[in-house]
Amino acid sequence: MDYKEKTVWITGAASGIGRALAVEYAKKQATVILSDRDKENLQATVKECEKLGTKAVYAPFDLAKADEIEKAVNDVLKIYPKINILISNGGISQRSYAIETPVEIDRKIFEINFFGAVTLTKALLPALIADGGGHISVTSSMTGKFGFPLRTAYCASKHAVQGYFEALRAELYDKNVKVTIVSPGRVYTNISINAIDKDGKAHGILDPGQTKGISAEKCARKIMKAIERNKKELWVGGSEILMIYIRKYMSPLFHVLARKINPT
Repeated sequence: MDYKEKTVWITGAASGIGRALAVEYAKKQATVILSDRDKENLQATVKECEKLGTKAVYAPFDLAKADEIEKAVNDVLKIYPKINILISNGGISQRSYAIETPVEIDRKIFEINFFGAVTLTKALLPALIADGGGHISVTSSMTGKFGFPLRTAYCASKHAVQGYFEALRAELYDKNVKVTIVSPGRVYTNISINAIDKDGKAHGILDPGQTKGISAEKCARKIMKAIERNKKELWVGGSEILMIYIRKYMSPLFHVLARKINPT
């Protein structure tokens, strides 16, 4: 695909998969619009993309704040009215047991992971339709397919993402707006470090399982290919992806594994 005339908007672009996606699209000379609440690291991503010779746009916002999202969309569309691809990748994970986690933390996780993605999509969707279509990619999770300890609200938010965007895909079929749902397993990023605990504070620990994950760069390349091929869904990771099949076809075994596997 020729990306030189394409504009790609990526959230969660300050680090991890989002940053890797920004760099990969920049290598293809696409214009990249980059968003995150981490302004310092987001600026670093912008500069890295610019060094590759493409246009990189700095558009920071907090996914938990709908007014910031809507303002960013309005501001961006004034300059770049044609968005070809939206990659809604930003989000936050969790490391706490349900019994110790206040419902306010559950709501915060939903606000970022689910309502943040929905708000951004709704704000941008009229422009996508008016321009003849586009592609939306949203990052769910392998745990959007099943429940796993220490991630009750996170799993629930990703289940919600899965259901919402599957329904949205069906609604947009005749509008030429395509939807890809990406469900990563273990990817070597800072997701566990930035995950929040029962007090809403950063977990601050790189989970041992995370270090065994595939690289963010490899994950980004697979996501790009899935979007190019208009895949409805992408499961990306290592052997842990087998848990999806075990959950579906060997449910009793899954329930044993889910309570015995080290959740970190």
